[in-house]
Amino acid sequence: MSTIMKKAWGYRYWVLVILWLVYIINYFDRMAVLTFLPYIQKDLELTPVEVGQLASVFFFAYAAAQISAGFLADKIGPKKVMYIAITVFTAITALTGAVKNFVQFLALRIGLGLGEGHHFAPAIRAINNWFPLAERGRAVSFFATSWAVAPAIVPVIVTSISFYFFGGGWRPVFYILAIPGLLGIFLLWRYVADTPKEMIDKGTLSKDQDVNEQTDEMSKADKRKSYGIFLKDINFYVYTLMLFCQLAVYWGTTTWLTTFLVNQHGFNIKEMGFLASAPYIVAFFAMMLGGWLMDKIMHRMKPVAWIAYIGSIPVLWMLGSVEKGNTGSLLVLLLLVGFFVNLNFGSIYAYLPKRYPKEIVGSATGLANGIGQLGSFVSPLIAGYLVKVGTDGTQDFGAVFIFFAAAAALAAVCSFILKEKKLTTSQHVVSNKEQSV
Repeated sequence: MSTIMKKAWGYRYWVLVILWLVYIINYFDRMAVLTFLPYIQKDLELTPVEVGQLASVFFFAYAAAQISAGFLADKIGPKKVMYIAITVFTAITALTGAVKNFVQFLALRIGLGLGEGHHFAPAIRAINNWFPLAERGRAVSFFATSWAVAPAIVPVIVTSISFYFFGGGWRPVFYILAIPGLLGIFLLWRYVADTPKEMIDKGTLSKDQDVNEQTDEMSKADKRKSYGIFLKDINFYVYTLMLFCQLAVYWGTTTWLTTFLVNQHGFNIKEMGFLASAPYIVAFFAMMLGGWLMDKIMHRMKPVAWIAYIGSIPVLWMLGSVEKGNTGSLLVLLLLVGFFVNLNFGSIYAYLPKRYPKEIVGSATGLANGIGQLGSFVSPLIAGYLVKVGTDGTQDFGAVFIFFAAAAALAAVCSFILKEKKLTTSQHVVSNKEQSV
């Protein structure tokens, strides 16, 4: 590492940017599938129910991987787990270009879910290692913008590659997407360590850096005992249900958006790419705003969650009922959906690092995200059954977006119940007298 890099101010921000870039690469793979889904559906002759099953099986594998990912991040370190994740999902993405039928596609979706599912919890653990408590809301919010930036740019990039280089074909695009995966592996190897202490000990980072140096790790026995802090905390389960609903709305809309735009509104591949990106352009600013409000203004997640979920309900409901040809109203609602659905995204993932001791955040995040990701599994599957197919082959998604609005309403209820007081290693049971802060 260069002398300039050793002396750079706030190296933790460099680590955060690398983690952000690598997670965008993660999203390129999954978003490419969703972007081309209406065309894959046509080529493989899939029904809406089969499309829902393919989308959902990815999230089932993804959810299952979260639990082991969190445990492994705490056990062997986040960097090694991220290496494994990127290697697996890069290989699976390249193979997707050769898929021939439903069964093959199903197997690849499971493999992609297992690979990508081992990426998130280690990344959150790494951020927790590098950033002090007072900055984690903003740090996680910035990291969360990776799943706003990626969906904003991926549809435009992959549809443009397909249109200009492959005459509208989707298969060759997946072969090309192996290249960013190799770049991600290099960035992790060259610039990221599990903790600042690790780099200080190696002499690649000077001690006077403004970093979250960790020298007080728990013993293994104390760490095992400390798991009771979140396992016996009722708020952990309220939070997990809220996350379930948040992810059900986000991945439900993200999974079906391109198919909704092509099959209900009749847009071509170039028009669809632009409109599918619109919600996520706004999402970037919404995520950053949510983290800033949590850290600087409200010092809590709950008010941010209230605004996000209550605002999501009407705009999701109306989006599904926009008449074909009313592109102006459609675009406005897509932008509003992007804002409200994503406003609490950074804040919601900062909740666990702010509530629980750093030594168990990886495990708590993995378990909560593993259960919460079942919302991502259930939502696209249910939506597939709610799509109304007319006798002339037309498709109507009105009931689908009403379902997403109902999930947002349940998340709003959870946000009213949730308590946010910081717990310590001595608190294995939350007092009934605990006050929300």
